[in-house]
Amino acid sequence: MTETITSRPVRTGAPEAPPALRGLGLFTVLLGAALPLVDFFIVNVALPTIGADLSADEAVLELVVAGYGVAYAVLLVLGGRLGDLFGRRRLFLGGMAAFGLTSLACGLAPDAWSLVAARVAQGASAAAMLPQVLATIQATTTGPRRAKAMSLYGATAGLSMVAGQILGGVLVAADIAGTGWRSVFLVNVPVVLVGLFLAARAVPETRSAHPESVDVPGTFLLAASILTLLVPLTEGRAAGWPLWTWLSLAAFPFAAAAFYAVERRADRAGRTPLVPPSLFAIVSLRRGLMLIVPFSIGFSGFMFVIAVALQQGAGLGPVAAGLALAPLAVVFFLFSLAGPRLVARYGTRVVPVGAALQGVGLTLMTLAAWRSWPDLGLVELLPGAAVAGAGQALQLPVILRVVLSEVPAVRAGVGGGVMVTTQQASLALGVATLGTLFLSLIPGMGMRDALVTTLLVQLAGVALTGLLSLRLPRTIA
Repeated sequence: MTETITSRPVRTGAPEAPPALRGLGLFTVLLGAALPLVDFFIVNVALPTIGADLSADEAVLELVVAGYGVAYAVLLVLGGRLGDLFGRRRLFLGGMAAFGLTSLACGLAPDAWSLVAARVAQGASAAAMLPQVLATIQATTTGPRRAKAMSLYGATAGLSMVAGQILGGVLVAADIAGTGWRSVFLVNVPVVLVGLFLAARAVPETRSAHPESVDVPGTFLLAASILTLLVPLTEGRAAGWPLWTWLSLAAFPFAAAAFYAVERRADRAGRTPLVPPSLFAIVSLRRGLMLIVPFSIGFSGFMFVIAVALQQGAGLGPVAAGLALAPLAVVFFLFSLAGPRLVARYGTRVVPVGAALQGVGLTLMTLAAWRSWPDLGLVELLPGAAVAGAGQALQLPVILRVVLSEVPAVRAGVGGGVMVTTQQASLALGVATLGTLFLSLIPGMGMRDALVTTLLVQLAGVALTGLLSLRLPRTIA
């Protein structure tokens, strides 16, 4: 199988320059990568305002977050396959356009359930757009250019998750033209219009020369596996853990086993399943994915928990709650710039160092919460947030590079889809597990002790990430 790449047409007889992803094209696809991650976190600080304005209870507000995350996670691998089949720029443009329209629907939602429906559609749109970013980078870059592009992708991913929460607080408080919380969605529309303009001109078209058809059984079984796990964990506590939540969790291992069996059978028959089990024979991919899971669970859980604690417990407004994490974002960005040079010199050994730094930063924030509560804000969190940001910057961009470093270009869409699905499902799982733990502990322990306990649980996850990182290949192919 070979990779087909097309760019702008050239005159007959003129030598065709090798198509590549240039600076403007890379900026454009990274913009597309940032949008879905920003929108996963941008609502965290807006939820209280949304609830008050739309008279939505806690269970419905959790669906505003979970509906987006679950739809996004369920369809990501399918989005990668469709890009291989129909062209990655085409899917990128279509997904981005749909993301803009669904963002507009979110911003204009007349009631809570309309907002939930629009968020589900927004997640599906993101799933069509994001896999094309990684697949395009894999198909149009090589060597140092690919290493730089992947480092920038990792930096964009990490920074977007923190910046989304900060931006959400600023937009809600700014109340632009009286839009209030709606501006956290409406802001996407002009960004999408710029992205579409740039993508049509600067992003080359790529696709597999011999693409496989869509794996329908695999798609349904993957969806069933993710849904039976994430939906009950997300909604169970607010709904009072009814019978359906336990039945759904009990069905999860059977759905996952059926998915694996179907995919293995297709792989052995010479077809390309939705998630080829043979792909996991690549050691760098397998071990990198094992790191993404605890890292992403801890990251998203922390962002959700700290947003609730600072607003409902410490009494901060949305701007102050968002800006309390500004040191983390700034230091993350600065250390991300130094990441490629550190990796070139020290290899993947920077990852366990990053985990250690993140652990120190998280410990400092836990101590700040214990000593200063309820006077917890930017000043108290600054030392811990800054150190944690440095540690995260030394982990996430490197891990993402490791995962795709040895995936063949012909499987770029599949590999990228598997990676972002693992990341997104883990982000949703972090909100569902750490968020549920935190909210469940509050009635019995109080806000401060619930926050401290949850941060200590996350600290155990950071330690697990550090231990697993010792098994990474020392160099990145």
